[in-house]
Amino acid sequence: MGNHSSSSCSSKQDVWYKTAVGDFGPALDRLAAGYEADPEKRRDLRQNIHFQLWRSFENFDQRCSLRTWTFRVAHNTAVSYVNRERRKSAVWVSLEEIEDTARGDICEPDIDQRRALQRLSQLIQQLKPLDRQIMISYLEDMEVQEIAEITGLSPANVSMKIHRIRNVLSRQFFPEKPHV
Repeated sequence: MGNHSSSSCSSKQDVWYKTAVGDFGPALDRLAAGYEADPEKRRDLRQNIHFQLWRSFENFDQRCSLRTWTFRVAHNTAVSYVNRERRKSAVWVSLEEIEDTARGDICEPDIDQRRALQRLSQLIQQLKPLDRQIMISYLEDMEVQEIAEITGLSPANVSMKIHRIRNVLSRQFFPEKPHV
């Protein structure tokens, strides 16, 4: 009988995993890209996210939505990855410091969408892990409440952080415009 329940648990785990990957696979790829620019390391991160996600469904009790669970696990896995990488070498910048980064060619008025998205991705990768997590979730059209559940912050705090991060990123893209 123990073997049957283990098999049942495993198949339920597989079903949840396949459903999550089917529904959110491209978003998980974008999430990995938001945390890791290097293609080789990004592939490793993506594999780790998928492994941790599959493993986590053993404990999925549906107290939150499948989407919230999936992104919570993915973000936590990515944050752990970032923290390991940071211990190796990287230095993160605060929201205030990101404004001081070189603006390079972003002042050109005719930036195409691809370069703009690439620049946005670079700026997001420079954010501290929590700010990065919030912004990636926001860009995936998640509601403030859902981001709050994933991050453990209050909805008001999430809203404030989104507002601040958007202002900083906006100043990077449009340095000549006055910002409030």
